[in-house]
Amino acid sequence: MAQASKSFIEQANCNWTPDSIRLINTPALNIRQSFLYVQEAGYFKTNAPYFTHRANLNSFLLFYTISGHGLLKYHENDYQLIPQSATLINCADSHYYECLSGQQWEFYWIHFYGTNAHGYYNEFEKNHFRVLTNLDFSRFESNIRRIIELTQQKDSNSEIMVSSLLTALITDLLIANNDEHNSLANMPDYLKVVLKEIENRFAESLSLDYLSSISNISKYHLEREFKRYIGATVTEYIIQTRLNHAKELLKYSNASVEEISLHCGFRYVSHFIQIFRKHEKKTPLQYRKEWNL
Repeated sequence: MAQASKSFIEQANCNWTPDSIRLINTPALNIRQSFLYVQEAGYFKTNAPYFTHRANLNSFLLFYTISGHGLLKYHENDYQLIPQSATLINCADSHYYECLSGQQWEFYWIHFYGTNAHGYYNEFEKNHFRVLTNLDFSRFESNIRRIIELTQQKDSNSEIMVSSLLTALITDLLIANNDEHNSLANMPDYLKVVLKEIENRFAESLSLDYLSSISNISKYHLEREFKRYIGATVTEYIIQTRLNHAKELLKYSNASVEEISLHCGFRYVSHFIQIFRKHEKKTPLQYRKEWNL
C-alpha cells in the first residue's frame, strides 16, 4: 500500500502593508513538465507580528531582504535575514519566518517548482545551508524584479523567460554558497600536485596510499580535502579523467575499443565497457558512431 503524503501545515499572520504585492501563477502544462516555474511571487513590506509557519508544501522559496530584519527558523537553527541577504529553503521541511519586533521587514520572495528544482536545492545545501551576503545584489535584485514583472504581465514568451531568470538566480546562489575556501584559486598546493600526477599518469594504477605519500598528508585527509575542492572522490576523479581521454580517442582516432581501454588504464575491456555505459548510458561503439555521423 502506498504511503499517504504528509498533510500540509500553515499558520500565518499576514501583517503587510497595502502596497505589498502577492501574485499567484498557474503555468501552462508544457512549462510545468519541462521548466522551472513560479508558483507565487511578490514583494512584502511587513510589520510585527507578521509570521509564517509552514511544512509539507511541494515548493521551494527564495528570499531576498531589501530592508529591515527578519528571522528564519529552519532545520533547528535561527538565521538573521538582513538587508541584501538571500537564501533558499525547501518548503517540504518545517520552517518559520517572521518580522522581528520593532522592525519593518521588506523583502522579495518567490515560490517555485519544476524540472530539476530538487536537484538545484540539493546542490545548494550540500556544503551546508546558509543565508548569503556575498552576491552581486544589483543583478540579483534586478532579476527578481523582472520575474515579478513578467508574472504580472504574461505573454507567449514570459514563462520561458521567467524560467531562464529563475535559473540565473539559483545559479548565483549556488556559486555564492560555495565557500570561498573551496575555490580552485585557494586550493592547497598538495592537491595541485595530486591533480597533476593524475593527469600525467592516469593510465597507471594510482592508489590512494601512493597519492597521499607524494602529497605528504594522510590518505584520510587527502580524500576529504579532495572531495571538498574537486567535488569528487580521488577514485571518481581518476575514472572521469580516463573516460575523458577515452572519449577523445573514440571521436578522433581509429584505435579499437580494446586498444583505447588499455591506453586509458582499464586492464579489461569488459570493465571499460561497463564503466563507460554506466557514465554515458551507451557503449563506447555507440558513442563513437554518434560522433562520427
